[in-house]
Amino acid sequence: MNPNDVNLLSGEAFPEDLPETNRLRPQTFDQYVGQTEVIESLKVAIQATLMRGEPLDHVLLHGPPGLGKTTLASLIARALAVPFLSSSGPALEKGGDLVGILTRIAPGTLLFIDEIHRLPRPVEEILYSAMEDFAIDVIFDRGASARTFRHRIAPFTLIGATTRAGLLSPPLRDRFGIQRDLEFYAPEDLASILLRSAGLLEIEIEDSAALEIGRRSRGTPRIANRLLKRVRDFLQVHARGPVTVEIARNALKLEGIDDRGLNRIDRKFIETLRTVYNGGPVGIEAMAATLQMDPDTLIDVVEPFLLKEGYLARTPSGRKLTSAGWDLEVDFLANPGKNVRTPARSQES
Repeated sequence: MNPNDVNLLSGEAFPEDLPETNRLRPQTFDQYVGQTEVIESLKVAIQATLMRGEPLDHVLLHGPPGLGKTTLASLIARALAVPFLSSSGPALEKGGDLVGILTRIAPGTLLFIDEIHRLPRPVEEILYSAMEDFAIDVIFDRGASARTFRHRIAPFTLIGATTRAGLLSPPLRDRFGIQRDLEFYAPEDLASILLRSAGLLEIEIEDSAALEIGRRSRGTPRIANRLLKRVRDFLQVHARGPVTVEIARNALKLEGIDDRGLNRIDRKFIETLRTVYNGGPVGIEAMAATLQMDPDTLIDVVEPFLLKEGYLARTPSGRKLTSAGWDLEVDFLANPGKNVRTPARSQES
């Protein structure tokens, strides 16, 4: 398709008969809010690819959960007007699983692998030649009679998404020509996302209420949309009319979300680090055992926001509270609805 015939970067939206959760996702780059630098660089790469008539370079998207990595992958496929296949690292248990996918894909297909850092090593090694040479080395027989056959596959684009880019092996990471880091969203961007989502969900909401929810959404669109649905539930049961700031605050207080966006698990994490380990440092395995939670959940879900807000520091000897974390008052931890002073941010890292 000639890129001059149609603006593929802002094409028509998908039909509105999608499930509610998917319908809230942006359907075009024009609808995507935030991550401005990432979006602009991807648009340039996509437009240049369309002009050359070549597959897009492989793309690695990394950042905390809920920032839009899957959404970006689907938007790239739509902008390129190519088939979109989705899988995940844990689902590709054997090399044959990946080989079966790669040998059947159409030319130009965009293959999206979520949690790519969890690919088993044998599966990862198959990707090396597939990404670089669009070929798969197949081994027949064993021992002295072993033979290798190189099977050519259709050119494709791999988009990998990960919350922990450091766990990718250097050979795999280096094969991604485009690597982009997604950052937490500003409250104003989240408010824009919430206003769009409210329109799709037929929720009347004041701008100030959208900003209030955005401030408490941990800088994450997925959390913002989830909280909007809980505010909708509260509105239908306890109030009438549009969502106001007061309604939003009462609904979020019921959900255990405080003025800073900290939830019950965040406060439990901070209080445990303070009272049990005297502020740290402490290893993540010890914290996970004390909280009876999975270490990966703490690393991927809890810690990024606490680090961003300056309440927590990672050191070579373990996690510890910063001065801002210590300044959170005990009353605040026990009573998240209480309005307390905002602590000064620490310079520790």
